[in-house]
Amino acid sequence: MSLQTKPVPQLQSSLSISAIGDILIHKRVYTDAKTDNGYDFAPMLDQVKPYLNQSTITIANEETMIGGTELGLSGYPAFNSPKEIGSTLKDLGVDVVSIANNHSLDKGAEGIRHAINNWQDIGLMYTGAYKSQADHDHIRVYKTKNKPSVAFLSYTYGTNGIKTPSGMPYLVNRIDYGKIKHDIEQAQSQADAVVVSFHFGQQYQPLPNQAQKDLAQFAADQGVDVVIGHHPHVLQPLAWVTGKNGNKTLVDYSLGNFFSGQDDFNKRVGGMLTFNLKKTSDKQDPIQAVNPKFLVTFVTKEGPYNYEAVPMYQLDKYKKEYEQTKEHISRWLPELKFVETAANK
Repeated sequence: MSLQTKPVPQLQSSLSISAIGDILIHKRVYTDAKTDNGYDFAPMLDQVKPYLNQSTITIANEETMIGGTELGLSGYPAFNSPKEIGSTLKDLGVDVVSIANNHSLDKGAEGIRHAINNWQDIGLMYTGAYKSQADHDHIRVYKTKNKPSVAFLSYTYGTNGIKTPSGMPYLVNRIDYGKIKHDIEQAQSQADAVVVSFHFGQQYQPLPNQAQKDLAQFAADQGVDVVIGHHPHVLQPLAWVTGKNGNKTLVDYSLGNFFSGQDDFNKRVGGMLTFNLKKTSDKQDPIQAVNPKFLVTFVTKEGPYNYEAVPMYQLDKYKKEYEQTKEHISRWLPELKFVETAANK
């Protein structure tokens, strides 16, 4: 009589990840969301919601701290946002938020602490800013049953001249090549894949500068699978960057604004990058980003709200600008596909 054993679940070959750009809550945006009972951002993002919950993991760049009303709400230049925007992101399908950016210290250490408490209450993974050394040292690894695990790292070029308070070096991850290399090594020892968010570049410039290209190359040389860029507030092209071991890293230099109060046309154009992380038999590149797709979005004022994110392909009024946007962001990645069909609700 032979012993029967239960089959061991096999790790599936791939998972999908979506990344959206800057969530930048100006005073005029949260004023637009004001209700008798607080703040309701959900209707302003309802048209993009079906697209955000299609992937295994969705990451957003939450650029403003969600310290909530207890710290006093404020817009530019020192932001503090209603915590309801965090709840809305979770309801939209966001799983991870990058919070290392030039506004991380707008309300000091207290702002970060309040924001992180709110993220923890909401139950969303955050990366890039931390409330303690132990919190900082804990690499964020998102695990999904029977799928590759993914580590998320996040860094910023600076914090608008605001210095990190004495004795709190853990508060915000800053771009430092030595630290980044160390963190990537730690992440690679704990996860199958590594995705890094960089808050870098020059604001409002349509193309990445040399510092962005150098940092993306450095990340690729360390074996990072995907680089996601923020800060310019406009879309910049995507590219494949080949690492020193022959690995290919998918780089999106800037995802632009996904939801903000910036009114210039190009600052109202953003999007969502979606790709698969796929297992391979290549020992030098065991996980590869494949099948990149892009949904171009636009913050319109022509609906019931002054600020409402919608898929840009649906806007007949901006067909010419939409085609120009597609050509721009795919100039170095001609195989990039664009999402132009309705998502399942």
